[in-house]
Formats: sequence, C-alpha cells, structure tokens
Amino acid sequence: MEKDYQQLMEDLRTGKIDSFVITPEEFMAFQVQYRANQFRQEIVGTAKRGGEIEYHLEKVK
Repeated sequence: MEKDYQQLMEDLRTGKIDSFVITPEEFMAFQVQYRANQFRQEIVGTAKRGGEIEYHLEKVK
C-alpha cells in the first residue's frame, strides 16, 4: 500500500509529526507529489544509510 505523501507533508508542516522516512523504493512516487507541493522549499530531506531519506521541516527565512 502506498503512503499518502500529501498527508505526510501536511502533517509535517502543521507540526503533527516531526519527520518521516522515504525508502528508495518509494522515492520516485514521492518525488512526483513533493514537486507539486507548494511548501516543498520548507520540507528538507537528509540522506541516511541504505538509501532512505528522512524529511523534516525547515522554515524558509
């Protein structure tokens, strides 16, 4: 089952969650929705071992 990436990004932006992880297998599906998100400049990813990326909120100054 595919994650609801829009909901994850909204939950991150509103403070319901601190971060979320995207696996290499999910990356392409996530990127389509990430690029369409109006707040994408505030959602920053950090690469982890094994190809996972952890996304967190970073307010644009």
